[in-house]
Amino acid sequence: MMKNIVSCLALAGVASVAIAGVLHGCATTSVDDADVRARATAMMKSSFKARGQAQLSRLDQDETQRLCSEYANRSLPPSVAEKIQQANLATVKFPADGNLVGDWKAGERIAQSGQGFQYSDNPQTPAGANCYACHQLSAAELAYGTIGPSLYQFGKLRGFTDETRKYAWSKVYNAEAFNACSNMPRFGHQHILTEQQIRDVVALLMDPASPVNQ
Repeated sequence: MMKNIVSCLALAGVASVAIAGVLHGCATTSVDDADVRARATAMMKSSFKARGQAQLSRLDQDETQRLCSEYANRSLPPSVAEKIQQANLATVKFPADGNLVGDWKAGERIAQSGQGFQYSDNPQTPAGANCYACHQLSAAELAYGTIGPSLYQFGKLRGFTDETRKYAWSKVYNAEAFNACSNMPRFGHQHILTEQQIRDVVALLMDPASPVNQ
């Protein structure tokens, strides 16, 4: 996992964060120099060692991550941003049963957990989303991250509608569909969260009884 998991998520593992930082650093010297980038990638692959579930495949970027690294230190052209968003929007999958909302209490636990995808984590244990590390979720929180916007009163402000629920699902599933080169992980697209976990996180955002909407 590369560019889009560089954000607040510890769950992707320290190695992936460091890797993305190095790639972005390479971009400052010669963004378009394919040879430099190839040598940098080779250097990283020789330096990082596979350990547990943290395998060297995390160094491999998909097209979205490659483009976001390429434009990390310069303005992202609107045409490229549109290309990224359209490609990622096409990956969004809704539940076959049409049910987008689960249990907000389970969603709150997922949002407060940063476990998962580090070499020391049990791969059989579901990952958390670590949402609080980037977003405010409720008025009662004493500490929260500010990398992302506040999610307090998410549903209350936008309306508890089917359209908003679909947007919340899509945003959690693949944030790149709405904000090219977002720091937010693509929770569904990259199989970080299960379908039920995404339902529960959507419930945290959209259930009127959730502390998010008080």
